[in-house]
Amino acid sequence: MQRLTVALLAALDAAIAAAVGLAVLLAPLTLLWTIAFGAAADWGSLWPASGTLWQFGHGAAMQIEIPDQVVRATGIAPDAARFVLSLTPLALLLFTLLFAVRSGRRASAAGAWLSGVIGGAVSFAAISLLVAVTAATTAARVPFWAGALLPVAVYLAGLLAGAVRHAWSEGDGGLVDRVQDAVDGWGDWAPVPAEALRGTAVVVLALTASGALGLAVMTVLRGGEVIALFESAHVDALGATVITLGQLAYLPTLVVWAVAWIAGPGFAVGAGTAVSPAGTQLGVVPGIPVLGLLPPVDSFWMLVVVLVPIAVGAFAGWMVRSKLVWEGTAKGYGPRIVIAAGIALLSAGVAALAAVLASGSIGPGRLAETGPQPGALALAIGLEVLVGAAILLLAPRHRDELAEERTDRWNERMAGLGASLEDERSSGQDTPRTPVD
Repeated sequence: MQRLTVALLAALDAAIAAAVGLAVLLAPLTLLWTIAFGAAADWGSLWPASGTLWQFGHGAAMQIEIPDQVVRATGIAPDAARFVLSLTPLALLLFTLLFAVRSGRRASAAGAWLSGVIGGAVSFAAISLLVAVTAATTAARVPFWAGALLPVAVYLAGLLAGAVRHAWSEGDGGLVDRVQDAVDGWGDWAPVPAEALRGTAVVVLALTASGALGLAVMTVLRGGEVIALFESAHVDALGATVITLGQLAYLPTLVVWAVAWIAGPGFAVGAGTAVSPAGTQLGVVPGIPVLGLLPPVDSFWMLVVVLVPIAVGAFAGWMVRSKLVWEGTAKGYGPRIVIAAGIALLSAGVAALAAVLASGSIGPGRLAETGPQPGALALAIGLEVLVGAAILLLAPRHRDELAEERTDRWNERMAGLGASLEDERSSGQDTPRTPVD
């Protein structure tokens, strides 16, 4: 497929991704606007509200300023009328990222991944800039640079990940193939980059599944607390719907919190608070229903959950080791040590990025500190995964592996000997047979 065609199709993909993301926000907001305000609705504020929420969903912090008349009518403290809201609802960000990965993979499969990445990024950047210019509001302001650049950064990261991943496995006849050829010339060290990335992908998926399972368990165990908080809010059907939709948008964020709890460092729900396996220390918590899932003060024995990341690292090490044994590569300890360290470092980096995205401010005052600490979570995940991966990758080679290796060497030797004898017969030479040990 021609590069121009690939670029145009990638640009169309980007336009669809942005349009779907905006429509997901605009459609329910339109319905809620109609129900709440009726014929007196200020329809001119609908698009700026949707655009601002779209930017917020991609990591741009909002400066909230409650109007003075609302402050006087509701009795809100003047100090609480202005605050930063920066805890990102990761559902929209993940949708954009996964859509971009799919678009990048399609561009790579078409044979022009670089053109596709450029076309998709330019198209998404144009839409993001248009939203940043037209969606300004007074009650919730987003810095122009953040609203224009952060959505593009998310989409570009997905494009590159999908395109390079497909080009690495299938070939692109260009830059990626040249890099791969250079890496293949490293001999016993050639599998190190690919296997470190593969092990990291296993760790990330397994930890995500563990966090989601933990969140599901807490929903079953403490669902009554969530219902009680819903009832205490005294909201009507419209308010309950808004709260529910908002909490659904934060489900991926809560999964990151669950992973932080499982890994040990835990997370905060306000300054001076801590929610971890060692115990829960909370002050006054906002009456948000989903916060009813926070675990109560538990036994010190809950720290046993830190074995989960170690087991995840061991599973990733087993997956990598099985492939290395099957392919007969990276037999020395040096490459395997580097692979284990690479898995740990990359997993720590992903954990730190997830913690940055899943932490921030949810209100004024002490609520400005919410979520896991990136440094603590990265250190915990890195060390725990390193222990698990090293156990499997650096353990002494099993006798079955050694027997399989001896069998492979014997088969290679016999195949080479057979080929040599066949060449001698075809050349008409009559040489004595070489005894085989």
